[in-house]
Amino acid sequence: MSSSPSALERFRTEVEAELRASLSDDAAAPGLYAMLRYHLGWLDAQLRPTTGPSGKLLRPTLCLLAAEAVGADYRRALPAAAALELVHNFSLIHDDIQDRGDERHHRPTVWCLWGEAQGIDAGDAALILAELTFLRTAERGVAPPIVVAGARLLNRACLRLAEGQHLDIGFEGKLDVTAGEYFAMISGKTAAMLGCSLELGALVGSGDAALARRYGEVGEELGLAFQVQDDLLGIWGKVERTGKPVGSDVYQRKMTLPVIHALAHAEPADRAELAAIYGSGTVSPGEVARAVAILEASGARAHADEVARRHYADAMAGLRGLGAAEAPAAALREIADFLGGRDY
Repeated sequence: MSSSPSALERFRTEVEAELRASLSDDAAAPGLYAMLRYHLGWLDAQLRPTTGPSGKLLRPTLCLLAAEAVGADYRRALPAAAALELVHNFSLIHDDIQDRGDERHHRPTVWCLWGEAQGIDAGDAALILAELTFLRTAERGVAPPIVVAGARLLNRACLRLAEGQHLDIGFEGKLDVTAGEYFAMISGKTAAMLGCSLELGALVGSGDAALARRYGEVGEELGLAFQVQDDLLGIWGKVERTGKPVGSDVYQRKMTLPVIHALAHAEPADRAELAAIYGSGTVSPGEVARAVAILEASGARAHADEVARRHYADAMAGLRGLGAAEAPAAALREIADFLGGRDY
C-alpha cells in the first residue's frame, strides 16, 4: 500500500491535545519544552509556531483502536496513547544522537541545533513526561490496579526498547550476528512498542489482562513483519517509495536479516566478498551493486520476504481471533496491511 490508512488521521487532533497538555507546565525550564515542541513539529528552528511535519501517530492510533475494539470509549485511553507517543519520541531523540543523525522530517535534529547534552536531557524529559502522562488514565475512570498494571507494561516495553538498542549498537562492525540475535534485537526495538500499544489500549479499555496480552501478541507479530519488510525496503525498495537509493542499507553496512542470511548461506567465495565489503571503511556504488547481487544469489531476498509474510499472516490470524468490534477491527486490519503487507 502506498498511502497511509485513513485511521492514522482519525485521532490526531485529540492525541495532539493530550500531548500539548503533557507539555503545558513548562515554567521551570521553558527552553527544554521548546526543544520538545520543536521535535514534535509544533515550532520551527527559531521557536516560532509552525505546522511542520509530525509523525504518523501509529502507536497512539493502535492503542485507541484496541480500546475501542474491546468495547470501551477510546477517550478513556487518550493519556495512554499520548504516553506511547512520548516514549516513541524519547527513543527518536536519543537514536539521532547515537546514530549521529543530523536530519529528521527534513529538519535538523534536536542535538544538531542545541547540542548533544541538551538533546540527551530532552529525550530523558520526554520519557518521564510519558510516565506522568500515563498516570492520567486514573482521571479517565481507570481503576487503580489497572493503572498500576498498565504502568508496568509501559515500563517493561521501555526496558525492552533499551535492550534492543543495546543489541543494535553492538552489531556495528560485527559480521557474525546470528538470526537469533537479530530477532532478539528487533523484538525489543520494533515489536515491543507495537505490542505494548495494542496491549495497553486493550487493558485500559477492558481491565482484562489475559485479553490484553492477546492483543499484545498480535502487535508483536506485526512489529516483526514490519521490521523485516523495512529490511527489504532498505535494500530493494524503489527510490520513489523510500526516498533513498536502492541499497541504502548496504551503503550504511546495516546488519539486516538479508545480510545475516547471506553471510551464513552464500557460497564461500561470495560470503568472503560480502564480508570484505561490510568490513571496509566506505562502500562504493559498485560494491553496493555487487553486495546486492550476492544477496540475491544466496536466496536472502526470498528468505526475508517469506519471514515477513509469515509474521504478517500470524498477526492477521491473531487479529481475526480476538472477537473485536467490527469497525475498529477493520481499521486495525487496514493498518496491519499497511505495515506488514507492503510491497517494495
